[in-house]
This record gives sequence, C-alpha cells and structure tokens, in this order.
Amino acid sequence: MRTSMHQGPEIWLRGPVSAPGAAAGAPPGVSWVGTHGGAGVTTLAEVYGGQDCGRDWPGPADPARVALVARTHAAGLAAAGRALDAFRHGQAPPGLGLDSVVLVADAPGRLPRPLVRHVRLLEAAVAVHRVPWVSAWRLGDLGGPPPRGTEALARLTGADR
Repeated sequence: MRTSMHQGPEIWLRGPVSAPGAAAGAPPGVSWVGTHGGAGVTTLAEVYGGQDCGRDWPGPADPARVALVARTHAAGLAAAGRALDAFRHGQAPPGLGLDSVVLVADAPGRLPRPLVRHVRLLEAAVAVHRVPWVSAWRLGDLGGPPPRGTEALARLTGADR
C-alpha cells in the first residue's frame, strides 16, 4: 500500500534508535559505551549499574540498549557526535539500539557557549542526559548518592526497580 506521506531519512528522527531485529533475548539494562578515553564509563557503571563496555561495542551477552558516554569538553562532544553518526548511519553492530548520550561534566561550573551549542546539536538528534561535576568521584569516592537531576540514569539501568 502506497501513501502520499513522505518521511525523511532515519537520521532526522529524534529519539532512541533500534536496529532492525534488535536482540529480543538480550539482558535488561544498558551498556555504557565510551566515545573516547576517560569518558566516565566505569564510574557510571559503578554508580548506576549496567554493563561497562569501555570503548567497545556491547557483546552478545551484554544489554543491547546503548548509552554513549562523553565528557563535556570540545574533544568529548566531537567524539559523541561521531559515535552518534555511526549509529545513525547503520555502522553499529546489528541488534544494538541507541538509548541516549550521557554527558559527564569535565569541570565544575557552567559550560562555555560554544560547548552549549554543541550539546544542543546532540539534543536535537537524541535524548541527552547530563551528569554534573562530582568532586567525590574525582577522589574515587563512588559510595555517596548519585547527583541530583540524574534519576533518569537510574531508570535507564533499571536500578530504580
């Protein structure tokens, strides 16, 4: 059946991207994938749960839902954009679904305007979660409560259940 309604390419659609035939038997939760070294994947996995994939794509035994992780400095945001493009252009392994991009603050305080503009570009394409600067994490203290405003990350990993 043919319709007169035209859809743009998938890359213009905002929100989670699921590959056709996404792994139905994949474990629940999320796989954290760093878009660059030092993105904060290990810390997020320790604090919120989920699978720490480092900079590798999740394997068959890992959750198929992916959260791309980057720092909020210029190089981190550029790396997040490249990883998002890989998903949007079908270059991620089959069966994976992009849930969101998680941006971990690279320093305390507000982002400079050029970086805010880059974050807004990412937000126009996919759900973006922001994790503020946590001084205790820098010292290796991951035992405290997660920072305010990051409740969605606990829901993402299923830790709130």
